[in-house]
Amino acid sequence: MHHQVKGRKFHRTTGKRRAFIKGLEANLIMKGKILTTEARAKELKWKVDKLITLGKKQNLHSLRLLTSRIPKSAAMKLYHEIAPKYAERHGGYTRIIKTAKFRKRDGARVAVIEFV
Repeated sequence: MHHQVKGRKFHRTTGKRRAFIKGLEANLIMKGKILTTEARAKELKWKVDKLITLGKKQNLHSLRLLTSRIPKSAAMKLYHEIAPKYAERHGGYTRIIKTAKFRKRDGARVAVIEFV
């Protein structure tokens, strides 16, 4: 059975996968928009939405949790700049735009993920 199993593996071991996702989260937060594959964008969307919800609380505990989960520069930008913009919004902070392109080497669908 496949109950209570969440997330994609991306053909990586657990530690490498966590570091990979952490890097994608930091890049999205720092740049605001990234071009990646559709599967990576779908995995990244719900994780970044949870981080923004955490940053919206605007207390010391949430800031410390953010700095433990993503790099400090990305956590500070998320906490001080991005999260206050979504104070009145109830979820759905990112959007995935599917492009008509396919990656040349493996044919993976390419998508853009950005903040709303």
